Amino acid sequence: MNHDSYDNTYISGILQSVKTIAVVGASANDVRPSYFVMKYMLAKGYQIIPVNPGQAGREILGQMTYARLADIPVAIDMVDVFRASDAVPAIVEEALALDPLPKVIWTQLTVRHDEAAARAEAAGIKVVMNRCPKIEYARLSGEIGWNGVNSGLISSRKPVMRSGYQSYGLRVPPEGKD
Repeated sequence: MNHDSYDNTYISGILQSVKTIAVVGASANDVRPSYFVMKYMLAKGYQIIPVNPGQAGREILGQMTYARLADIPVAIDMVDVFRASDAVPAIVEEALALDPLPKVIWTQLTVRHDEAAARAEAAGIKVVMNRCPKIEYARLSGEIGWNGVNSGLISSRKPVMRSGYQSYGLRVPPEGKD
């Protein structure tokens, strides 16, 4: 797969299909990007599971934190990586050892490792790199436009109300219209 750009349907399909997100590199510091991404995604109705060995056994945003993916007692739909690019291969290997496998490995802005992505994709896991699910959710739902940011989407379709705070859900563009 070409990880330089993604179709809107690919991203929105992922964000609509996942429910449980393990955030590797989660921070309890409320000024860190991982913290406000977790807070936003919780508000949108996702189950967020922080992963940080230094915070294991403590709560971040009311969610129990685990030391590693294998310690999480529920199935994980998506692994969101807030670690440096050189940490991605080990995280992918840890994800590949899970049963069931996660549906998605997502790496945050500036985080990319093509070989690890190929390994995950070979196992049937979707991969998104160098993107933020918070930004993509806001862009595809139209929320980012509330702040005057050009989302690159124009639609006359009425947003679909979904669960979560101020959530109008994701718009799914018709096939080939992203």
